[in-house]
Order: sequence, then structure tokens, then C-alpha cells
Amino acid sequence: MIFNLNPNKTMKPKIYLNLTPEALIASMLSPEEFGSYMAVGTQKRTHGQVIFLEVDFDAIQDILPLEYIKEKCVPQEDNRPKSTVYLSIYRALESIPVSALKSLYLTTDDGRTMEIKKGDYPGDIASSAHLYQELCPVTPRIVSKLAPVKFIDYMTKGTEKVNVPKLAFVELNLNGLVDDCENAPAHNLPYQNVDHLRDCLKILNEEPGKVQKTIMRFFSRDLLYRTVKNGFFIGDSNEMVYYPFPSEEELNDKYYAWWRSAKAIGFN
Repeated sequence: MIFNLNPNKTMKPKIYLNLTPEALIASMLSPEEFGSYMAVGTQKRTHGQVIFLEVDFDAIQDILPLEYIKEKCVPQEDNRPKSTVYLSIYRALESIPVSALKSLYLTTDDGRTMEIKKGDYPGDIASSAHLYQELCPVTPRIVSKLAPVKFIDYMTKGTEKVNVPKLAFVELNLNGLVDDCENAPAHNLPYQNVDHLRDCLKILNEEPGKVQKTIMRFFSRDLLYRTVKNGFFIGDSNEMVYYPFPSEEELNDKYYAWWRSAKAIGFN
């Protein structure tokens, strides 16, 4: 791994919000270096997918332990930049204003990182069912009648017994199961226990007052990127940011190296 560091230049550390697992981290690494470090370490002995965001330092400096960061986030004895200084591993997402979130980064388990900038959400498209993988602070996989904006509102407004202050999630493909959950082919949907998914969709369709049902209670921490339908969402009852996942044409062109790596390391 190559680190870029000028020892004679004072650097403001980066602040990263890791979603899987949840943590707020100060670092002297660039997003690409940070993603690689978190995924494979410095000796390439570990492997693990990473989903994280950069946070605007200036926008949250009033809630940061500035003296602690100044003391701990400094070059190491051999002049290598400090990779991670953990600031929080609990309720980190909740503490960060949605407006302070910058780009989202997806790192494959061999350390390749792709940046996704915030985009304009095109609006909810009518659909009888949506498949959501919640990422932070809770991690169930849900089928819901609610489109993304209404889903965020439902989960964060506080009017339901089960709610969270803020939520990060991704919408996944259901393909033909949306229209025919019992008979549509699902060979191109690499989800565990598709029969259970069909059953949950059927229950959702047959119970008018039911708006969602849990498919899986726990996230395995490995997201199959090719199953992403439209993108990633983070929000609360007041605001939302949307990170549009690139089209297949963009993945094969602009992000070819990342996409090839993603598909080769178990994401196909």
C-alpha cells in the first residue's frame, strides 16, 4: 500500500463514518487508502467488504473531540500516516447531520474502492413491493410496500413503536417477484432462501394493513453489489441523501477495475 504524506505539511484529518460495522473514525488516509486499509490491512492478510462515507470535518467540529484527534491522529514513528483513530462505535450515524455527509465509498474485499457522489433522487416509482437491506444502525433485510422516501419517514418519524433516529439502507432488486412472487423465476437473484422471500411477499400482498415484513434479522456484512436496484439512502424524518448506484454501462466503462474485482470476489 502506498501512502501519500508530506511530513512538513500540517494535515487536517479525514473523518469517516463506517457503516458496516458502525463507527466514526479519524484518519490521515485518503478515501481510497482508507478503504484498502479497512478491507485488507497493510499485510493483505484479512479480507472484508467496507461501506463508508466521508464526513465534512468543519460541519461537525463542534461535536468532535478535537484535542484527542490532535493528539492521536499524527504520523507514526516511521512517518507513516495514522490509519485509524476511533472516535465512536455507538450511535455514530445518529450524531452526524445528514447535511454533513459527503461521498459514499464502496470497497470490495480485496481493497478496491469506488466513490459515489450524492445525486438527485428521481422520486418514488410506484411498486407493490420493495426489498431493503438496512445497513446502519440496524441491519435486517425487509420487504416493504413503502417506497424509499416513505420508508425513511416510517422508520424515523417516531410514531411507530419500532423506530430509529436515522437510517442508512440500500434498495435491492426483486425483478419479476414484484408482480408474481409465487411463480416468477428467481435464478438471477442470488439471495439465500428465495422460497422464504416468496412467502414474505405473499403475506405482504395478502394483508392490506401490513406495510413490511422482515426477511432476515441480521446482515452478513457482505452486500452483493450486482443486486443493487437504484442506490443507497440515508435520512431521518426531515431530510434524506441519495447515492445513485452506477449503471451497468458506467460500471463496465468508468469503474471497470472495481466492477471486475467486485464480480470476481464473490459478488457475481
